[in-house]
Amino acid sequence: MPPTSILWLRRDLRRGDLPALGAAHHAACSDDGPGEAAVVFVVDPALWQGAGDARRAWLAASLEAADAAYEGRLCVREGDPVTVLPRLAEELGAGSVHVSRETTPAGRRRDGAVAAALAEAGVEWVETGSPYAVGPGSVLNGEGAPYKVFTPFARAWRDHGWPAPAPEPEGLRLAQVRSDRSAVQRLQQARDAADLPDLSEAGEAAALRRWADFRDGALARYGTDRDRADLDGVSRLSPYLKIGAVHPRTLLADLADGRRHPGDGAERFATELAWREFYADVLWHHPTSAWHDLRGSLSGMDYDDVGDAVEAWRQGRTGYPVVDAAMRQLLREGWMHNRMRMVTASFLTKDLHVWWPVGARHFLDHLVDGDIASNNHGWQWVAGTGTDASPYFRVFNPVTQGLRFDPHGDYVRRYVPELAHLPGKAAHEPWKHADGHAHGYPERIVDHAEERREALRRHDAARG
Repeated sequence: MPPTSILWLRRDLRRGDLPALGAAHHAACSDDGPGEAAVVFVVDPALWQGAGDARRAWLAASLEAADAAYEGRLCVREGDPVTVLPRLAEELGAGSVHVSRETTPAGRRRDGAVAAALAEAGVEWVETGSPYAVGPGSVLNGEGAPYKVFTPFARAWRDHGWPAPAPEPEGLRLAQVRSDRSAVQRLQQARDAADLPDLSEAGEAAALRRWADFRDGALARYGTDRDRADLDGVSRLSPYLKIGAVHPRTLLADLADGRRHPGDGAERFATELAWREFYADVLWHHPTSAWHDLRGSLSGMDYDDVGDAVEAWRQGRTGYPVVDAAMRQLLREGWMHNRMRMVTASFLTKDLHVWWPVGARHFLDHLVDGDIASNNHGWQWVAGTGTDASPYFRVFNPVTQGLRFDPHGDYVRRYVPELAHLPGKAAHEPWKHADGHAHGYPERIVDHAEERREALRRHDAARG
């Protein structure tokens, strides 16, 4: 019987540029020739139950695409990986399980338990690569400590560098392993669930097509257009990066050719990838910051309880058009423009005076790119409790933000049909027009100017 190894996919649902695949292949080779690598995904109930419908559907679609990329040989099992992986290794006679290194607190705890269970069964645990260009924890300052501010981190991150994309191993042989029927049915139910958002095409091939379209088009204008919610000026690659359908190293290698990408768009896009890596690094060093304030300077802040105003925010019924457009985009597409994420987060934390984890959880329930490091530290940036935090007195005015980043009102009208009759920038201030609320658009639930003053009062009280 040829030797067998197991490649356990998690946040790396692709076949290209996957170092762990190469490691699994080489582990399956022997003096008698190449063995087979069994590629498996485990539907873990602990993670499945904590995901919203949109994230489950996106995962199911991504797994379907990954199965096609692996020639119909992706094995899907269901259960606790601590028991599933040792049992599968025994079933196949596998001597090793290969993974991309996990970096989130929950993922690290899970992997530690799986590695221990495999060790008891005499199966080797091998980590190769990570979901990031530079593995979290690798970039340290001159004193050997983690960076607390983004700009010096980004410089050191670039200086550190990253390897070239990993080639697919030659002579790769994939094992045919049965899937759990219950797991397959669960994924199919997720794909067929009612009231799902409009999801993009899933999979590695779709990710690379999206990247090519962006690289050859909007990338040149990314430096100026990335904040415009009304334009198609961003990559929309975050759902693919989250699921690992494409690796950031692949994108960075493509950006390295400055002759191909003139202007500052490529540099700006690389900086946005650095933000993603910075937040992963922060979470690596400060795992409790996933759901608690990274900085305790506002630990005495007075927050309001969750009530009807928060539900209006969730449903896009606040009476502030750009906030409502963004929240409805989230529900419709499972995605939201990054500038609008900041605007809606500011509205919840500083106009409604609600602690940021309430909003972070809602986003994770609905975002198909819901990454705990980027999402939760982005919320803390707005709330003033995280690293590189926005000064608390920076309270986003939803009207001026709308006028600046949706100057013609196109974004608002796209997602708020009750305001479709208001031309141009009038869509941002319906209360100034006699027919502004004629089609059922709600009145403002709060007065922004008053709530800004209240937010600053609470900040001063918390700081003493």
